[in-house]
Amino acid sequence: MRQVLLLNATYEPLTTLPLRRAVCLVLREKAEVVHHDAAGAVLHSAAMAIEVPSVIRLRRYVRIPYRTRVPLTRAALMRRDNFRCVYCGRRAETIDHVHPRSRGGKHVWENCVASCMACNHSKADRLLEELGWTLEITPGVPRGAHWRLIGVINDGDPQWAPYVTEPAA
Repeated sequence: MRQVLLLNATYEPLTTLPLRRAVCLVLREKAEVVHHDAAGAVLHSAAMAIEVPSVIRLRRYVRIPYRTRVPLTRAALMRRDNFRCVYCGRRAETIDHVHPRSRGGKHVWENCVASCMACNHSKADRLLEELGWTLEITPGVPRGAHWRLIGVINDGDPQWAPYVTEPAA
């Protein structure tokens, strides 16, 4: 299903919407089209035709509650580690707890990393010191509003790039 990027009145990216919901917001004049679909697609009804939007902006500002921490999800963790195993650098498929949960480790950002199947099975429930392994990076909580848009930056429409740029670290 086609997705449309939704911006706040201040041009901050909020989320993505299905095309149907985006068109409804535009027709009810709750949002305005910022950027049309590059292919020039048009939706027709009996009485009107509307160009397919790619990016829309709300006409009124919507306050987003401040979150102290980004929720820990599989998608967010993989994005943080760039879909690469932190142990060997291959493509990551699983989540590994640096300090195993069976030994009292917590399921928090600081203890979770992306891992390939081979490294995850080799490590099992052992500590890094027991294996002689080291971490090149220190796992931490990602920061910034762009984490609300997981998947949009890499997998989204190229036309969204000016609106969803990641802040420099």
